[in-house]
Amino acid sequence: MAKGFGSRGIPGMGGGMNMNMIKQAQKMQQDMLKMQQELEEKTYEASAGGGVVTASVSGKRELKSLTIDPDAVDPDDVEMLEDMIVAAVNEALRAAESDAASNMQKLTGGLGLPF
Repeated sequence: MAKGFGSRGIPGMGGGMNMNMIKQAQKMQQDMLKMQQELEEKTYEASAGGGVVTASVSGKRELKSLTIDPDAVDPDDVEMLEDMIVAAVNEALRAAESDAASNMQKLTGGLGLPF
């Protein structure tokens, strides 16, 4: 057995792991899994070009739908449409990421965990 471990628990932990801490950690883990599932089921939407292009992404950060106003389709300016699509998709992805980070912060209560 490794030196410093055994029936006494982890050195510096007052003779063993506090059962309350273990229960809290298990609850936090369950809460995190539940929150992750809820976030994956959400849909985030963003528009670009004044609503000409709208992108919807899932909480899994997958593009679910893309709507383009037919008036935005100009064969002489495809680059502008491409830019609007990229902008709408990126903004929807940022919204999903921001929501996930915000929920994780609420759950961890500022423990300084890298999420």
